[in-house]
Amino acid sequence: MRVVIQRCKQAAVTVNGETVGQIGKGLMVLVGVTHGDTIEDAQYLAGKVAGIRIFEDEAGKMNLGISDIGGEVLSVSQFTLYGDTRKGKRPSFIEAARPEEAIPVYEAFNRALEQHGLTVATGIFGADMDVSLTNWGPVTLIIDSPTKNANPKLT
Repeated sequence: MRVVIQRCKQAAVTVNGETVGQIGKGLMVLVGVTHGDTIEDAQYLAGKVAGIRIFEDEAGKMNLGISDIGGEVLSVSQFTLYGDTRKGKRPSFIEAARPEEAIPVYEAFNRALEQHGLTVATGIFGADMDVSLTNWGPVTLIIDSPTKNANPKLT
């Protein structure tokens, strides 16, 4: 499982011209699920997102987490996080989990964020979404679940 988190001042997702999820300051989180990902992977990543300290304190140091600033999360499913571009010009999405496997893991991730006390807005799984945000910093990080991490020493 993989997430891309972006510290933002605001973010929104629209489907067919209708806003389906929006937040103020907080984290825009793109969520990718691959084959074999589990509820435990979702819980692990939710804990990382809830606890990561990428907001500045009064001294200007990245020392605060999302809860410390009263921030929110916009969680958007994105199968293209598992796009493989090593061969040719067209990405392969073989590593992205099919919806019947990905949806329960994605929903578990969102529930786990809420269990950490966070307010979570979402897009619509599988929809053609327009996502907008004001990236704050910019600060963007990629986090993989431990079972999918290419470098196990980093977990």
